[in-house]
Amino acid sequence: MIRKSILISISISIFLICTIFVITACDKNVEGNMEDMQKSNAVLPENKKTIYLAGGCFWGVEGYFQRINGVVNTETGYANGKTQDTDYEHIKTTDHAETVKVEYDRSKISLEEILLHYFRIIDPTSVNKQGNDIGRQYRTGIYYEKDEDEEIIKKVMDFESKKYGKLAVENQKLKNFVLAEEYHQDYLDKNPNGYCHINLSLAKKPLIEEDLKLIQKKTINDLDELSRSVMFDSATERPFTSPLNKEYRKGIYVDKLTREPLFASKDKFDSGCGWPSFSKPILSDKVKEKIDKSHGMIRNEVRSKNSDIHLGHVFTDGPKDKGGLRYCINGASLEFIPYEEMDAKGYGEYKVFCD
Repeated sequence: MIRKSILISISISIFLICTIFVITACDKNVEGNMEDMQKSNAVLPENKKTIYLAGGCFWGVEGYFQRINGVVNTETGYANGKTQDTDYEHIKTTDHAETVKVEYDRSKISLEEILLHYFRIIDPTSVNKQGNDIGRQYRTGIYYEKDEDEEIIKKVMDFESKKYGKLAVENQKLKNFVLAEEYHQDYLDKNPNGYCHINLSLAKKPLIEEDLKLIQKKTINDLDELSRSVMFDSATERPFTSPLNKEYRKGIYVDKLTREPLFASKDKFDSGCGWPSFSKPILSDKVKEKIDKSHGMIRNEVRSKNSDIHLGHVFTDGPKDKGGLRYCINGASLEFIPYEEMDAKGYGEYKVFCD
C-alpha cells in the first residue's frame, strides 16, 4: 500500500510538472503570437507608399481619404506649380493645385483601390472646377513619385475613360509639393460643419456599387459538405487538396456563398503551404479579421465581411515585395471566375485588379 501511495504521488507530481510546463509553453507561444500580431498592425517602412491627389478643395479630399481603411496619413498642400514655394494667397499666380498627400499601407490597400476612390469623389471631365470651386488651383490631377506607379495610374485612367470619355485629370510625376498652412490641415476634423464639396459618407459604402447587382447568392443547401464545414464551422481543408491551390489563370476569386469578389489572381502566389495564398484582398473592405484562439494558438482569422463565412488566416510571412502578408485561404470557401468570363458574369469592373 505504501509503495502504491508513493507511485500515485509520483504520478501526480509528474502530471502537475507537465501541466505547468505546457501552460508555460503556451503562454510563451501566446506572447510570441501577440508580438507578431502587434508587428503586423504596424506599417512596415517598405509597405508605406505615397500618392498625391488633386480633386478640388483639399479639405473634402483629405476628409474622405482619412476615412479609408489602409490610409495611414494625409497632409494638404500645393503641388506641381511653377515655383518651388507658395502659399494659399499666391497659388493663383504660382499655378499650384490644391493637393492631398496620401500615405497608405500597400499590404492593406492597393494603388488601384486608392484611385478608384479618387474617381468616385471627383468629376473627372470637369476642367478647373470641382463642386462650387472654380479656378486652376481646383484642377484634378494624380501626381506620383515612383515611376512604377505611372503604369497603374494609366491603367485606371484608361478604365475610367471608358465610362466618362475624355478625362480632364492630369497624370504627372510630382514636381513639387508645398505643405499647406496649419489652418488647412485636418480642417474638417477641426471644423465638422465646415465647407465640403464631397459626400464623406461614400467612404463607408461599397466601392463598386454594381456589387449588389452582380451577386447571385447561393443557399447553404447548394454547397457541398466540405464547403459547409469550412465556411460555417471554421474547419480547415486538408493541404494540397483544393484545385484552387494550383490555379494561376487570370481572374478573380469570389465568396462561394454570395459570389462577392474577394481576391484577384494578380495577388496570388505559391507559398508552398498547400492552401491558396494571396498578398491582399481585392478590396480592403471585402474581408474582416478577428482574433482566433483555437488550438492553443492566437491567430488572425480572415472572414468574408458581408457573408461572415470563414475563409482562413492571415500571417506575416508573405513575400516582402508584395507587402509581407500571406492570406492563407481555404479553397472550399472560394469560387474562381476566369478573366474571359468576368464580363458575362457581371464582374467586368473588377478586371482592373487583374491586369
